[in-house]
Amino acid sequence: MSTQQTESPGRPGRYQRSFNGLISSLLVTVLVIGGLLYFMGAFRNSTEIEPEAVDYLETVQSAQQAGLTPVYPSALPKGWIATGVDVTPSPEDPVFMIRMLSDDERFVAVRQERATSSALLTKWVDEETQAGAGYTVPASVAAPVAREWKGYTDKGGDSAYVAKVGENTVLVFGSASKQDLQSIIDALVTTPIRSTSSSS
Repeated sequence: MSTQQTESPGRPGRYQRSFNGLISSLLVTVLVIGGLLYFMGAFRNSTEIEPEAVDYLETVQSAQQAGLTPVYPSALPKGWIATGVDVTPSPEDPVFMIRMLSDDERFVAVRQERATSSALLTKWVDEETQAGAGYTVPASVAAPVAREWKGYTDKGGDSAYVAKVGENTVLVFGSASKQDLQSIIDALVTTPIRSTSSSS
């Protein structure tokens, strides 16, 4: 005689055990993903990409060879780097801009363009800049690109100086201190850069 085995209605079946296993697996997966994301975030913060320095004098020389007369710092203060140069070699509307980082990683830029002071200030500094103390390049700088510079500030703490150089307006601006901006102004030149290639 065969006996038929029936599962006790009070015992949890296979489905119940499978469900518990699924929940456990999901919890483990969430913990693993969470730990992985945390690790990736910590790793990313500890390996921030350092800005790369560019040879801005090489670009200045190329712009000069293209017929432009860029205004540029003859040298940067110790610890500073140039991070980018923008050039638009248009005869009607030439543009030249150098972006820099100071030794304490503050942004500084020199923008040269055939535009009004107000247009440059609105576009590159703030729509509501306020007039501040100007700057006079000291007599120790024999031949500055401009002796007198008008000063401006904005609510965010940025500073700017503007002067006319020939047909162009030159804007020196950034989040660096006014003293740092003034040191760049003192170093501005239009001197042609001679080729370093030696002739035989």
